[in-house]
Formats: sequence, structure tokens, C-alpha cells
Amino acid sequence: MSTPLEFLQSVFGYAVFREPQQEIIETVVDGGDALVLMPTGGGKSLCYQIPAIARKGCGIVISPLIALMLDQVKALRQVGIKASYLNSTLDADSAAEIEQSLISNDLDLLYIAPERLCQERTLSLLGRSNIALFAIDEAHCVSQWGHDFRADYLQLSILHQRFPKIPRIALTATADARTRKEIIERLDLGHAKQFIAGFDRPNIRYRITLKINAKQQLLRFLQDEHPNDAGIIYCLSRKKTEEIAFWLQQQGYKALPYHAGLNSEIRADHQSRFLHEDGIIIVATIAFGMGIDKPDVRFVAHLDMPKTIESYYQETGRAGRDGEPSDAWMAYGLQDIIKLRQMMASSNGSEQHKRVEQHRLNAMLGLCEITSCRRQTLLNYFGETQEQPCGNCDTCLEPVNTWDGTKAARMALSAAYRTGQRFGVSHLIDLLRGAETEKIRQFQHHQLPTYGVGRELEINQWRSVFRQLVARGYFSVDLEGFGALRLEEKCRPLLRGDTQVKLRQDNPRRKAKQQTKNVLPAEIDIALWEALRDCRRVLAEEQKVPPYVIFHDRTLQEMCLILPENLAEFGRINGVGERKLEKYGPVFLQAISTHFSTRAISEH
Repeated sequence: MSTPLEFLQSVFGYAVFREPQQEIIETVVDGGDALVLMPTGGGKSLCYQIPAIARKGCGIVISPLIALMLDQVKALRQVGIKASYLNSTLDADSAAEIEQSLISNDLDLLYIAPERLCQERTLSLLGRSNIALFAIDEAHCVSQWGHDFRADYLQLSILHQRFPKIPRIALTATADARTRKEIIERLDLGHAKQFIAGFDRPNIRYRITLKINAKQQLLRFLQDEHPNDAGIIYCLSRKKTEEIAFWLQQQGYKALPYHAGLNSEIRADHQSRFLHEDGIIIVATIAFGMGIDKPDVRFVAHLDMPKTIESYYQETGRAGRDGEPSDAWMAYGLQDIIKLRQMMASSNGSEQHKRVEQHRLNAMLGLCEITSCRRQTLLNYFGETQEQPCGNCDTCLEPVNTWDGTKAARMALSAAYRTGQRFGVSHLIDLLRGAETEKIRQFQHHQLPTYGVGRELEINQWRSVFRQLVARGYFSVDLEGFGALRLEEKCRPLLRGDTQVKLRQDNPRRKAKQQTKNVLPAEIDIALWEALRDCRRVLAEEQKVPPYVIFHDRTLQEMCLILPENLAEFGRINGVGERKLEKYGPVFLQAISTHFSTRAISEH
């Protein structure tokens, strides 16, 4: 039997494993269970694909996304793996044919949605088949604390009960300690070996800015840094995704909306265009992105703050899967905080669940407001320590200025207290700045001692003060009414003069240092590079697969550098396995030869 390394080289065309892929694969090949946490783009799929072809029988992959199964299966078939899927998109005859292939041992991998897997008919089918392993992808969906909870995942403990001798591997890119604990309990993985790879994605630059005019801020970001790049923009509401997509179209961008309220055919079309075409921007709710393996997403932008660090990490992780420089950019403001807290308060969750969610929102706020390295804070949340600042986030590249906000904070707290803790930020700022509004006169607030004491600060400076005091827990927001601010116990030492507070000095209009562009190595012949891209595009269109399924950009770059002259040389390029060597080697060798012949004629 071939070893895992031999499968890696002959089937997938890669010379060596990344850590800790080999140990994970050997654990599952030997019949053991595994829980795998590995960052997006870290190579999780190989951890079940290689054991599935190394062990006797078919590997069953439980995947939550029917829309992506076809692309995943197409990619596996490209390298010669016998893969298929069972889901609701198939007619009865097609499904029966695939079921027969499974029973006849004619499949290496079969993708099934959790809803279908838990049906007695499917379990009976599996019982009559030779199963190599069960892979539970996106395993955080099993956790009620997770950010993509799917009730159907709660039934998956049945796998261990019905098939106790078949190894299981659960995989996810994001799970804190609480979520990991629930995954283990709900999937009955108490004896599984745990593999927690590093969470760091050093090629992603994290940048978080105060929201002033979000649309114009986004436009500057795109114009200055990503004018022609593929990217994802996340918004909190369905309506906003459509508004932003339409507005970007008016600005000349290929932008498409994506949310659960759209017709399924429209969603499928927009997702397909994103995967197959260059330079498409998807404007989406969190309904988009899980399982997307497009390698060249150059940016992920958030126009509203995510409610948890897990969500933020998972969503930003969809940028730069190819390891090239990429951006995670976000604009946030006080309204985001209020809106998210209102959503939590109105949810049907238990009080315990709401407390946990509040804790997670506070952690997300903390990431936004910190003045130290964002990457260190992000990694620390997942229990990982990075000794030195990363040098590739906004707070490292442009250290944040702070100021002694003690006096201003006391004024703000006093204004809220003296008005009976019944008013929101805008009215309190009017009071502090001595504005002559109808509301001030109506409640006779011009007679209060705090009236006009804060004239030295501008409106936006006061908004920054209130936002930071809310974020740090000095104020809470009345979620039942109109966003009135209430004092918390934490503010007592500050009001008594026993403590001071340093606030960050917001400067949202400063121009950020741009991330290094994903430029080609200087020694690459640009004309040859474009010729190989054209060759790849034609093949992708013929086979109706995304271009990266044929070859990744890195593989094309290596062709340009090595300039292979025969199949043996072509086969030594990273990403060229035996099947792709046979299938595509002659075509790309011909493209290289034609390029140089054409150039020689033109030079002559």
C-alpha cells in the first residue's frame, strides 16, 4: 500500500506535508479519531482526502453546504479521485446510480449533507457499504455557541453509535475552548486525538477604522488598494448587501449581492461567477463564504462589526488562502454596538446563552478599541501566544495615539447621571456642548451644572469618548428603549477620582500604509504568464470549473520560472500530480513552446 506521502506526491503533486498534516493523516489511516483545528487555507481537506484513498472503502464527508459540493467533487475528479455527492439536487435515477457505486466499492469519497445523512434510509445504505472514514467538515456547526450553528449537526453522534469501528475526523478553522468542548461532547469524540494548528495568518493585514462615512471609506480602500481584485464585503442586513452591491456597480465594480433571502438560482449564479471569473466582489451577509476555497480573494471588508471574534476570524480567513498578501478591513461605530446588543436582547436564547454572547461581543469590541497589536490580541483569544507584535496590522504600522480622557469621561458619566440615565448619546453630546435644542429646553437641561462644560471637544470627539466608555463597560445601553446610556458599577472609582482612563485618539481619515501588492517575481516573462493564464481559462471554461481547479497561480508561476521542456520536468512542478501531468502536461508544454516560437519570429 502506498504511504500518505506517496499519495501526496503522486495524486496532489506536492513534495512535503505541512505541519501537522502527516500526523493527523497517519492517526486516521491507523483507525483513530481526530479533532482538527487548522486555519483557513491550512490544508484541512487533505487530512481526510488522503486517508479516504489510503484506507479500504469510501470516505464519507458530512458537509453543510450543498451549493459547494459540486465544485469540491469536480476538483477531486481533476486529480483522479473517484468522488461524488448525494444531496437534494439529484433526481432519483442519479441518486440511485451513486448509491450503487458506493455499494460496489467504486467511490473514494462521497459528500453528504447532515440532513440526508441522519435519515434511516441513508444510514441503512452506509451499513451495507464499505466505509473508510467519516469526515465532519465545518464541525463548529455542532456547537450552540458557534457562529454557524446547524441543528442537523446535533444528530451526528449517531455515527459513533451505529459505526463504532469506523474512524471519524472532525475539522474546523475556528473554535475557542468552549466550542471545542461542545464539539467533543456532541460528536462523542472523547477519545479523539486533538490537533490544534497555529491560528496565525501572517499574510493577512488586519485594519479596523472608525466609521465616519462607510461607503466613501470603502470606496477609497478599493480605489487605492484593490481596484481589480476579487473580494468579499460583509454587511449585517440583507437590505444593505443589495444597496452596497448596486452602489458599487454604479462606481464601476463587478459587485454582486448574496444573502439567504435571494432566489436560490440567483445565489448559485452569483457564487459561480465569484468562483469562475476574475475581479468579482461579493457583498454578503454571513450566509456566504463557509467552504469557499477560492485562493485569490485579496480582501475581506466588514461594513458592520461582527458579533464575535470567532465570526471575524472565520470571515477574514477567507482572504489570501494562497498565502499572498491580503487585507482584512473593517469600519465600525457605536451604532453597530447598539444594534448587535439589541439583536442579542431580542433573541430567544436562554439567559446563560445571552450572557455568553454578551461576553463575546465585548471581546470583539475590545479587539476594535485596543491600541496594541491586533494580531496578538486575536491569537490570544484562541489561546495562542505571540511574543512580539506582528508588524502587519494597523496598530503596529501606525501606532495609535492616546490621550488622558479622565476629565472627559467624568463629564460624560455625570451628564448621563444628572439626566436620569434616560437619554442617548446625541442628546448627551448636545448637553455637554451647550447646544440650544428643543429637547434641551423641553427637559430644562440647560439648567444642569454639566450644560456646556464640554465645549472644547467637537461632536465626533465626544462620540469617540462615549463609544469607548460603552466598549470598556463604564456605560451600558438600554436595549428596550431608545439607546439610553446607564452607568455601570465599574464607573464608581473613576467618578471618585481613584482611577484614570486613557482613550485612543481617533484619526479615521489618515491614509493607511498599503499592503505589498501581489506582484510577479521580476524574472517572470509577463507575456508567458498571460499565455498560461489564457490556456488555463480555456480549459476551465471547457470543463466548467474555476480556473484554480486546473492549476493555482503559484503553479503557473513555477512553470514560468522552470520553463519545462518535457513531461518529466513538468511533473516536478508543485501542484502537478500524475493525473494532471497526463491530462494537462502536453497542453501547457505546447503553450510554452508556442510562446517562445512566436517571440523568436517577432524578434527576428
